[in-house]
Amino acid sequence: MDYSYPFSIEWSTEEIIDVVSFFEAIEMTYEKGINRQELLTRYRKFKQVVPSISEEKTYFREFEEESGYVSFRVIKEMKAKTGDETIKLKNK
Repeated sequence: MDYSYPFSIEWSTEEIIDVVSFFEAIEMTYEKGINRQELLTRYRKFKQVVPSISEEKTYFREFEEESGYVSFRVIKEMKAKTGDETIKLKNK
């Protein structure tokens, strides 16, 4: 991994940890798969820090530019599934 995670210097340490944990979950979804409930938990914490859709899109875009991983695809897949399924996507 030769990239950094997007965050704001205005956030607390705990908020930064929650956001980084969410982006690590996006990474895991592409690399080895992640349990849907785990992803959902991390996404909910992320949304507590970044409640605005426009801000979310900005951070998703920054992360995609850095890593190549598309967060929106992961969230779309998470919302389409139910229960404790494992979500795994292939990077295009």
